[in-house]
Amino acid sequence: MADDSNNESKSPPRSMSMIENRFRDIYLNFYKQSYFTPTALDLKTKELIAIGVSLAVKCEGCLEGHLRKAIEVGCTKEEISDAIVVAIGIAAAGILDFSDKAATKLDLHHFEGLKLKVGATE
Repeated sequence: MADDSNNESKSPPRSMSMIENRFRDIYLNFYKQSYFTPTALDLKTKELIAIGVSLAVKCEGCLEGHLRKAIEVGCTKEEISDAIVVAIGIAAAGILDFSDKAATKLDLHHFEGLKLKVGATE
């Protein structure tokens, strides 16, 4: 078993420090070409997408960087909020999808017959 007694004194590794340079270069080039090179999406839109994706993949460093960059490129707090709300909705849909599939596999129908009230204010 490894000795973890010195973990507190160790600094965290640099991002991608365990990836060979050639693979790191491929990733960085892809990131540069897909993100910073002009495409059909402007940088503001890309930042809003990046916020949502960062939340979905639970990358804290990504989220912090993209929140800073979104503000820097002029995203409003309302636009950032919308991106976060969309990510919440997609994450919730993923949970529903998983639970629906499990219910189908296990033949569970706990609340079958209840009508779904979409847009109800009750």
